[in-house]
Amino acid sequence: MRAGERTVVHTARARSPLKLLLPKNHGPGSWVYVATLGGGLVDGDVVALSVEVDRAACALLGTQASTKVYRSPNGTVQSLRARVASGGLLAVLPDPVSCFAGARYEQHIDIQLEDEQATLVLVDALTCGRASRGERWAFSRYASRTRAWRADRLILHDATLLDPRHGALPARMGRFEALATVLAIGPRSQEVRAGLLAAATWPPGREASRLASATALAPDAAIGRLAASSAQEAIAAIRALVGPVARELGDDPFARRW
Repeated sequence: MRAGERTVVHTARARSPLKLLLPKNHGPGSWVYVATLGGGLVDGDVVALSVEVDRAACALLGTQASTKVYRSPNGTVQSLRARVASGGLLAVLPDPVSCFAGARYEQHIDIQLEDEQATLVLVDALTCGRASRGERWAFSRYASRTRAWRADRLILHDATLLDPRHGALPARMGRFEALATVLAIGPRSQEVRAGLLAAATWPPGREASRLASATALAPDAAIGRLAASSAQEAIAAIRALVGPVARELGDDPFARRW
């Protein structure tokens, strides 16, 4: 919620295995970093997060490090439900998910934007896992679904499913070791949207280390997709694409990690 020129966290509650960290920053926005006990998700973990951004408020939701998903025969689940009021901004900028060998991971993201004045910038990224240990694309299943509404109208329903039952993942992924989706909706995401559309690589290079595509969903909404040959290259590209949101936050979350 707004308190003068700044956004403050009114209420924050969490229970194991979830922790919420609220670091100070130099800007007007509130930052919340999500962490889990043990540094990752283990078999049977279900993490559900609910966020509300009040009118004209500004919030960052991030992670301390990549979300590690360990071997999980029965699966793990993360969900995020958020509401952004008119004039508000929610920047969801987590580090990539990293699924280890035998991991099963499911993710649901549902964002409700009150009207055309609410803004969302969201990153959903995935790496191939512990490639240095021979676990490149060795997880059992990855499923991610993102939906966004403006008022009561669904404006985005995006889903990714990677399952070796549909074909060996290392062969299907080829030289790429990281994937990312970037979503930008609303008036305070203009620079991010422009960057997404400008970064699209077409026609794609046969040996390019990075490929990008983007689609305008509406005059003030765009979605971009990225494939990179390394996690480091993907992270660098993501930071370049969503970097302009730092001006809205009043501080750079990528430069102030601890």
